[in-house]
Amino acid sequence: MSTTDTATAPAATARAPAVIRRFARLRRLSFGLPALVLAYLVYAAISFDVAGLAARARWDNAAILLNDFWSYKTHVTRDNRSGALTVAVEGEPRGTYPPGRLPGWVTVADGVTTIDLGGGHVVTYDDAGARYVVPGYGTLDIRPVDGKPVLDAPLPLPGWISVSENRVAATTGAGRFAYSRSKVETFHYEPGWELFFFTLDSPFYGKGPLELLRLAVAGERVDPARPNAVAIWQEFWGNKMWRHADVAWAIFETVLMAFLGTMTAAAIALPLGFAAASNFMPFALLRFALRRVFDFIRGVDGLIWTIILSRAFGPGPLTGALAIFLTDTGSFGKLFSEALENIDEKQVEGLKSTGANGVQRARFGVIPQVTPVLLSQVLYHLESNTRSATVIGAIVGGGIGLLLTQAIITQKDWEEVAYYMVLIVLMVMAMDSLSGWLRRRLIRGRKDM
Repeated sequence: MSTTDTATAPAATARAPAVIRRFARLRRLSFGLPALVLAYLVYAAISFDVAGLAARARWDNAAILLNDFWSYKTHVTRDNRSGALTVAVEGEPRGTYPPGRLPGWVTVADGVTTIDLGGGHVVTYDDAGARYVVPGYGTLDIRPVDGKPVLDAPLPLPGWISVSENRVAATTGAGRFAYSRSKVETFHYEPGWELFFFTLDSPFYGKGPLELLRLAVAGERVDPARPNAVAIWQEFWGNKMWRHADVAWAIFETVLMAFLGTMTAAAIALPLGFAAASNFMPFALLRFALRRVFDFIRGVDGLIWTIILSRAFGPGPLTGALAIFLTDTGSFGKLFSEALENIDEKQVEGLKSTGANGVQRARFGVIPQVTPVLLSQVLYHLESNTRSATVIGAIVGGGIGLLLTQAIITQKDWEEVAYYMVLIVLMVMAMDSLSGWLRRRLIRGRKDM
């Protein structure tokens, strides 16, 4: 053993207990942290009654809701007082079949209405009441007695049949059926979004893509006052059920709210960021006051600002843009001031040595350094605010958020809810792609996509 090894051996021996103790602490920490997280998760599960929540969940309602997202239902309704029969998509007057025109699965003969739900499920309306034949179970025969529906069906009644004093209802995989004092109604589900392109009163309803193309190019005019291509577009764009023109304008309003709020906040926050940066503002009291203002503005959630501003200025997209502007001004002020405090002072000192004034030093020595950071933050917030503007629009009454809220409130237009959700996702994806492209072009100087 060399002299050096002999000298360092006692020192290493002296450090050994400390190393062992440190290793033991790390080992306890590696086991303790996961155990602490697991204990918290168990506590949260017990406190929020996760097991009870799962037991109380209405999975049948969830299945119906999901089914409504990708399918539509046609209401076949008979007024028990007048005997009038109505067949309407989603039960809406705008989707009502005109007299003498019914879907193929509904037939009317000698005052008897027969509804074929498929798979052997058949509903019949007649003068005596209504019947529902359910394969594998039997027949639900309902007759009014003293104005109240009386059910005759095999016993015991299964859970999918609901009976009360004034109403009998059944929900099966083929559809839903309900009989009350005033009416009898059957819901027939079919996949797709019916009337998405043309409504029932449109001359182009039921025509396929090739037939529409032939009409648009060389077919005889359906409406003498306008070419077929124009008529097809106007019938689609002015669809009274899906309101494509209103939806497009709502998307534009949502993007406009996000753009106005974000860009205005960035323009206001840039000079405020200089005033809050320690290397540009020598007055500590002013810097402290500005930073606290930033903390206050961004500390209040954007939804709270939306509610406050809607009471002050009334509903509308501009109110939503103001809410985004307030929240982002606080965030941008903090981010911009921190970016300015971390610049390379050598570039600024070089300009100062040439006799450049304060504005010139900021323009040519500071802005080029912080531009990538500022643009990146602004574009990220623009992308995020596009999504947030949907929720804000639901509060202030503007944009796609308003249409989404209205569709949810009706508790029946769930296919429209799905449509709006798809549009919102596509809008956010488009803004993400645009934001990425702008970052590459403006920050990295790349021209490739």
